[in-house]
Amino acid sequence: MRVVALISGGKDSTYNMIQCVQHGHEIIALANLHPKKDIDELDSYMYQSVGHEIIDLLAKAMELPLYRAEIKGDAQTINKEYDQPVNGDEVEDLYELLVEIKDKHAVDAVSVGAIFSEYQNNRVANVCQRLNLQVLAYLWQRNQQELLNEMIDSNIHAILIKTAALGLFPKEHLGKTIAEMRPVLEKLADKYGINVCGEGGEFETLTLDCSLFKHHRIVLDQVKTIISSSDSIAPVGYLKIEKAHLELKQCM
Repeated sequence: MRVVALISGGKDSTYNMIQCVQHGHEIIALANLHPKKDIDELDSYMYQSVGHEIIDLLAKAMELPLYRAEIKGDAQTINKEYDQPVNGDEVEDLYELLVEIKDKHAVDAVSVGAIFSEYQNNRVANVCQRLNLQVLAYLWQRNQQELLNEMIDSNIHAILIKTAALGLFPKEHLGKTIAEMRPVLEKLADKYGINVCGEGGEFETLTLDCSLFKHHRIVLDQVKTIISSSDSIAPVGYLKIEKAHLELKQCM
């Protein structure tokens, strides 16, 4: 099938795209929802916004057309189900973006990196049903430890770009790769019960390289650590990317 991939820049949407390709589908376009200008991070139930500054580099690395839209709505309803369109809801921003893409491309399905969030999954399913598109969510309800291992084994080079959990510290853990963080995350899962894939909002990631990047990888030149909450037990922080570029991959 011809697929448009919903991307946040993180490891989950990246790995689901890899799974789509491995299952014989063709990714023909990328779609991303971003916050309003001058907003680094948006408190959204639906979308990851940290790292949105370099989504265009990700698309260039994949050599695919990118369609972006501003998140204008918010969560008008936080019920798990989403059976009918709700005016002013952020879900409708996704609907409008996919309508635009369908007008320009023959699309059969949408790639979604959801793992356990029924809130997100139900809303994407509603939008796709209205547009007669199939949802491809190969990560859905899979064991998170297995997924993390598979992502690392598939050579996804993703770093932590936000931390928001007990045992994770912005100044210590931001910028580290998921491979570097695996033993830390496993320890915290045993100790505090966190989700090793960050599905509970414990952390968010940014993919700098993967098998879908054709010839280039993303290099971060200048980043700034922003502390959103200095709570002594579970501080919250993220990386604001101020400068980045594409670098030619080294031939192996």
